[in-house]
Amino acid sequence: MNINNTQTFKDIDDLTEVIEKDVNTASSQLVVFNDDFNTFDWVIQSFMEVCNHTFEQSEQLSLLIHYSGKARVKTGSLVALEPMKDALVERGISAVIETFATGK
Repeated sequence: MNINNTQTFKDIDDLTEVIEKDVNTASSQLVVFNDDFNTFDWVIQSFMEVCNHTFEQSEQLSLLIHYSGKARVKTGSLVALEPMKDALVERGISAVIETFATGK
């Protein structure tokens, strides 16, 4: 098989650009898991400060997490959610980002 290196590099650059665009614009969700050590007050305060939720939203989410084991607390792009996830994890709250294709 004969591969043209110039074309291969161009294809890789194009692929990288597409992947970066998809990662930055793909629909993602910030998911928080229940635990046995964070208090309701701490989780509520964290949601208000990190995710810019109202007190009512934060309280409802904390109850949903407590009774369901986890909840989606924010949706958006991976780029927007990553700092929020990091801030929650730094506060001792178990959080991950799940990214899914939008079909676009």
